[in-house]
Amino acid sequence: MKTTSKPTPANVALLIATKKGGFILRGDAKRRGWELNGPHFLGHIVHHIMLDPRDGKTLLLAAKTGHLGPTVFRSTNFGKTWKEAAKPPAFPKAPEGEKGRAVDHVFWLTPGHASEPNVWYAGTSPKALFRSEDGGVSWEPVSGFNDNPLYPQWSGGPGDGTPDGPKLHSVIVDVADPNHLYLGMSGGGVFESTDKGANWQPLNAGCEANFMPDPYPEYGQDPHCMRQHPLNPDVLYQQNHCGIYRIERPSNTWVRIGMKMPKKIGDIGFPMVLHPRDPNTCWVFPMDGTQVWPRTSPGGKPAAYVTRNAGKTWQRQDVGLPPENAWFTVFRQAMTADACDPVGLYFGNTAGEIWASTNEGEKWSCIARHLPHIYAVEATTVK
Repeated sequence: MKTTSKPTPANVALLIATKKGGFILRGDAKRRGWELNGPHFLGHIVHHIMLDPRDGKTLLLAAKTGHLGPTVFRSTNFGKTWKEAAKPPAFPKAPEGEKGRAVDHVFWLTPGHASEPNVWYAGTSPKALFRSEDGGVSWEPVSGFNDNPLYPQWSGGPGDGTPDGPKLHSVIVDVADPNHLYLGMSGGGVFESTDKGANWQPLNAGCEANFMPDPYPEYGQDPHCMRQHPLNPDVLYQQNHCGIYRIERPSNTWVRIGMKMPKKIGDIGFPMVLHPRDPNTCWVFPMDGTQVWPRTSPGGKPAAYVTRNAGKTWQRQDVGLPPENAWFTVFRQAMTADACDPVGLYFGNTAGEIWASTNEGEKWSCIARHLPHIYAVEATTVK
């Protein structure tokens, strides 16, 4: 197993994407005091902000702007200045007489493999994958996926998605192999490529889709968030519309590990967060997925749940969180972990609050309020 250095708390910063712009929240030496920087691009919808871990200073920001449309902004000085991508993700122009596709918004950003310093991937709505080889300045479609003959069946069409649009998310570059890619679609399921996106195969065996005529189809599932463990890349987890799952490759079958969650809570939710050094430890933040899918904390009592044995048992973590009448909604990209020891956990909700724990979820405190509706929170290590 690989090892990794543990950053100090003073190096931790949170990249916050909201409905009205982006923010950066930087912690002090004990992760108790936090300084807010921003807003960046006030008034624009920001779905995701990511730091390039290969240089520790380059940020990419996915925005849906009023006059520029869907685009990507790039900063090479950790947000001091920004420049729009010269060629944002976009579909090729359709032949005359045919209806083309148009990107509504860029939803997910993923830095490429450590051996490919300028490569990035972007997932969009409608569902499509794009790749940049110049640090996010220009983007090209990954035609092996976007134009695959099976794409219409895999993606389910423009109406198959979340209330604010179908999404391609959870783009993962295998830390052990730059040619090995995973992605998730809501809906559509999980797919993988072993040749850098030229060809793709569904990877959904074992995952339920109880909203389909066949509850275990080859594709059509609704993964909400999928993560690969950074030190053991054979281990992946996903929080799915129909439960919490784990897979250990080379197996091609997911195992539902959420069945051990308390019955009154269930195993429905959006985010999935992994311990940076322990492949058997992960956190989820359950949502109410009953009946009309209110997407709020069950019973108005928010809590994280942790397993430290790969899903055999789960423990509730709610100390410091409101005990009742707190109808939190935490989206798939809005919960994250730093790499410190002990691990810091963070989540943002649609009420504009950021909550943090410096002891792996044992106790929570609110570190920011009154932000806009939060889409994503990413913990970074700043050099």
